[in-house]
Amino acid sequence: MRRAFGESLVRLGELYEELIVLTGDVGNPTYVYKFKDRYPNRLFNLGISEQDIVGVAAGLALTGRVPLVTLFSSFLMRAWEQIRNTISRANLNVKLVGTHAGLTAADDGASHQALEDLALMRVLPNMTVVAPGDPQEVKEAVEAIIEMKGPVYLRIGRDEDVRIFDRDGVFRIGKATTLMDGSDVALFSTGSITAEALEAARCTDTSVRVVHVSTIKPLDKEAVISAAKSCGAVVCVEEHSVIGGLGSAVAELLSLEYPVPVARIGIGDTFGESGTHRELLEKFGLTAEKIRSVIKGVIRRRR
Repeated sequence: MRRAFGESLVRLGELYEELIVLTGDVGNPTYVYKFKDRYPNRLFNLGISEQDIVGVAAGLALTGRVPLVTLFSSFLMRAWEQIRNTISRANLNVKLVGTHAGLTAADDGASHQALEDLALMRVLPNMTVVAPGDPQEVKEAVEAIIEMKGPVYLRIGRDEDVRIFDRDGVFRIGKATTLMDGSDVALFSTGSITAEALEAARCTDTSVRVVHVSTIKPLDKEAVISAAKSCGAVVCVEEHSVIGGLGSAVAELLSLEYPVPVARIGIGDTFGESGTHRELLEKFGLTAEKIRSVIKGVIRRRR
């Protein structure tokens, strides 16, 4: 997904001459070095100074440029105050891309694992929050956020090699995608963990509607309410804290519009730890097998 991001920037650089990329010593691991190779005068490495980078991006936006900041998600959050006061509050046209999100930083441990970024960005007024599910959706999401006006946070991980979509035209800001129809439980997921959610749904005898929510904010309220009404029970899956992310957004909406049982699968009120990505998914209950057991539990409670 990082590679798809870098390749998309190269293509979009030709279409949008006002596109400027800013980074902080992570040009290689975020794959934006490809953009620098093609447009050397439009990429600036400002070093490990995340707050400064956000300030420069704000200034560029005020001159009519389209600045795109790319950093590791956990370290981009160092600049949350600047994002709040100089970008979100002024509704500036800055694109923030956080990579290595969720548990994908794996063996780098808790300091590098962004498990609260969706919550921190979702709470900001004017901020659009996007988490694509696979390389195809990354390509389309990057183009969509550059085309739109206003601040955006786009979240991707590190080494996900998953495939959810096999066609074009899969991403629209603010729209969820139903990947599998079902009537017993609605399974909402976001980001690359949707691949595990799909596998869980395919391997259960329960009729599961799988809805991929690539835009956490603005949430596709119509899709969420419709699925809840049709199924009567909901499970939310995310490679993020259970506090403040997709599960919270869905639960908040349904508590007001159509109360149904809602189970949230994610990282509890804790930090991550070192290990392989797969080991961490197992530990925090984010594998297809663990998701399947939660689905069955929700069905039993509803009955």
